[in-house]
Amino acid sequence: MKTYQHFATVLTRLLGNHTAVRLTVNGYMPLSVEDIGQKAEGNRLISICHYGEQNGNLMRDPDMVFEVYASPAPATAEPLSFRNDYMGLIQEVYRYDDDGKKTHVNTRLKQELTSFARTWFSNLKDQGFLGETAIRERLT
Repeated sequence: MKTYQHFATVLTRLLGNHTAVRLTVNGYMPLSVEDIGQKAEGNRLISICHYGEQNGNLMRDPDMVFEVYASPAPATAEPLSFRNDYMGLIQEVYRYDDDGKKTHVNTRLKQELTSFARTWFSNLKDQGFLGETAIRERLT
C-alpha cells in the first residue's frame, strides 16, 4: 500500500494543478505527465511517458497509465498499463466488460508493472525530474 501511496504522491505533485506538463532535465528524454480522463467510478487516469522520435513519429518509451484513488485517504495510484512503441509492446493489467467494469486482473503483470514503476520513479528522482531543477512546461 505504501508503494501505491508513493505513486499517487509523485504523480499528483508532478502534474500539479495542470492537465498536462512536460519536464525537462538536461541529458535525458523529456518526461510528459497528463491527466487523460476518469474511470466510470470517477477515479483519475494519469499517464507518465518519455517520448522519443523515429522517422518523424513520436514514440512512447515507455508510457504507463495509473488509476488514482482519492479515497479513502491517503490517495493511492495503481499501474493499469505499460506501452513501449519501439518494442511494439502494449500490456494491460485488467480486462473490462462493455460497461467499463474490471472483469479480470493479470496479477503477475500487475506485480511486474508495480516493480518497474518503483524502479522508474527512483530513477526519475535520481535524474532530477522530481526536484526543483527540472524545467516545467505547462502543455494545457
